[in-house]
Amino acid sequence: MEENDKHFHNRIRICVSGAAETGHCGIGALEKAKELGKEIARQGAILENGATTGFPLWAAIGAKEVSGIVVGFSPAANEKEHREVYRLPVDYHDIIVYTGFGYSGRDLLLTRSAEAIIIGCGRIGTVHEFTIAYEDDKPIGILQGDWDMDEVLKNIMDKSNRVNNKIIFESDPKRLVERVIEIVKKDRATRGETTRLPDTPPSNEELLKAVQ
Repeated sequence: MEENDKHFHNRIRICVSGAAETGHCGIGALEKAKELGKEIARQGAILENGATTGFPLWAAIGAKEVSGIVVGFSPAANEKEHREVYRLPVDYHDIIVYTGFGYSGRDLLLTRSAEAIIIGCGRIGTVHEFTIAYEDDKPIGILQGDWDMDEVLKNIMDKSNRVNNKIIFESDPKRLVERVIEIVKKDRATRGETTRLPDTPPSNEELLKAVQ
């Protein structure tokens, strides 16, 4: 393990946005979410999500299966409220930030904390996260599938009267993550920041050593 691997703050942070309820997403949506999470971890980035169920949770499951790092942002103020009021999971997350700001406030903090956002099958909350990222000129990856969200977002963009040249439509999770990371690295270079993407994500043991 290299000395600089202790410093996880310079890892690229990618938010996964999608529906908590996926009944409308079609066959294979959750497996695609899982593969997306795996690719984010395999390519050395940190996965962020809304600490919720559905598409974001399956992305987290995928990331953890390959020893990735997952950070969730909860609408709740504490774990008790997260579990009992919002009825949201805590599994498959390394850290959960309890924002206490409800869903809309959580969405803002989540998208602002990430350097890019990747969107899968979604609902209105997904559109909210998309519009925040769009307004902030963030790199946005839109995962195409059997769902309608990609067409919904295309329609919003067509009528937005504002151009964002950092939006990618792609059906292959691996290629989508690669392209999003390319844009983030360019953004970082423009700001004079550095990017470290390790050959392999750290193990849980390495993470524990890094914070000691």
